[in-house]
Amino acid sequence: MPAENLTAASAPDAERRGNLVVRAGRAVRAEAAQRFDDMVAAIKLAPVRLGLLGTFLLALGALTPAYLPQASPFWPTFRALGLDNWGVRAFGTALVIAAVGFLIVAWLRLRPTIYVDVKHWAVLAWWSLPLLGAPPIFSHDAYSYAAHGWLMHNGLNPYLTSPSVLPGAFADQVAWVWRYTPTPYGPLALQVSAWLVELAGLNPYFSAVLMRLPALVGVALVVHYLPRIGRLMGVSPRDVAWFATINPLLVIDFVGGAHNDALMMGLIVWALYLAQRGWFWVAAVAVGVAMSVKQPALLAAFPVAIIGSGWASWHARDVLRFLPRLLASFVIVLGVFAAITWATGLGYGWMNAVSVPGMVVTLAPFSLVGWAVQQAANAFGLDPTGRALIGGSQAVGTALAAVSLVWLAVTRARTQPVRFLSWGYLAVAIFGPAMHTWYLLWGGLLLPLTRPSRRLWRVAAVVTAVTLVYGAGNLAWRNDAVALAFAALAAAGLWLVVRAQQRRAQRG
Repeated sequence: MPAENLTAASAPDAERRGNLVVRAGRAVRAEAAQRFDDMVAAIKLAPVRLGLLGTFLLALGALTPAYLPQASPFWPTFRALGLDNWGVRAFGTALVIAAVGFLIVAWLRLRPTIYVDVKHWAVLAWWSLPLLGAPPIFSHDAYSYAAHGWLMHNGLNPYLTSPSVLPGAFADQVAWVWRYTPTPYGPLALQVSAWLVELAGLNPYFSAVLMRLPALVGVALVVHYLPRIGRLMGVSPRDVAWFATINPLLVIDFVGGAHNDALMMGLIVWALYLAQRGWFWVAAVAVGVAMSVKQPALLAAFPVAIIGSGWASWHARDVLRFLPRLLASFVIVLGVFAAITWATGLGYGWMNAVSVPGMVVTLAPFSLVGWAVQQAANAFGLDPTGRALIGGSQAVGTALAAVSLVWLAVTRARTQPVRFLSWGYLAVAIFGPAMHTWYLLWGGLLLPLTRPSRRLWRVAAVVTAVTLVYGAGNLAWRNDAVALAFAALAAAGLWLVVRAQQRRAQRG
């Protein structure tokens, strides 16, 4: 073909490409304008502003001596200003508890407005803004992540060594109880921690703050896909968006606390969405990646296999038809986990550290009961080991969690796989040897997809409030009775406020 014909032929193609670029640019500008309008609409609502005030006060309280580790770079300034005293710590605790109260009240008031006056993602964006550059909230786990990354940067395996092996600022930021223990976290979580430590220029404090980045990825996946799953399942996406995506527990523990549970749950939610759309194989891979962040994700392999499988009954013929898909799900999940473990070179030393989270007394009921009985036994010298009774109580709780999973697998999983996963995670969190507030989000985020009753909605809201207020005082007061008193008083006050609002609404 002559050169002039080639030029003529290419002209329409170039014009079409130019038109596509122009249209794409217009679409991007239109989307950006819509997002901006959604943000403006959100901040016009009083509850959104109240929640924003709450997270601002939360970030401010996190900068007080009540919540910062002793190795924080802010401490020299505090000491120079004479702020290292009980009064300032009490003020910081009170400030954070007030912030939590604002956030909870704002959350409750927003329920009727989601998808009517405001977009859920815009609310979360405003509330998250003050926390993005703040120190980790309510927990020092992000400092542990940074210390694990520092170990890997120095060629050490966090499954075999503890942060104390490398004395210095990284180790000093870690809570003392975890400073001398190996980690049970997944290999991908550790590898990401190492990358973020290097991204932070090996700065201990900023390394911990950057641990918020993978948590934000997980939160984005939850916010984007969870309401869509609700729509696919015939569940109100408004209820899903309100309870799960702007829940104060998610805001504080996932965004503020930067817990790696956020990325695990984001990947699980994405996997459930993929399974609902018929992408079983990709969903199983997503669960495998989630497991490499935190191992409890393995439980999601079961519902991912069930969704879309057509598993009709428990008759032997139907079970045998379903069995290959179930095996494929677990093989893919475990295969992805093994591949990531091999790529990181960390091995499976986490198996020796699975009992580490249960070493401290948390809100886990069986740990609390065991601790109380253990104290009585120790007072009378009835237990020479000083820990046998609490270990036995935790073992009973773990057995109950296993029984609960089996019962749910038999009675709920086949017809209600998401309910199995939600309730199963809640059983593991409640009956397990350790229960932190962010553990409740494993099953709590999925709870709206189970079509809970009105009573269960109320219970879930009250549990959210009580655990958050407890968390506000827990770290500052080292888990003693003062934190529990703060939680009880604040929860009672919040209950009175909510009841008063309900009465006014009924009279109106």
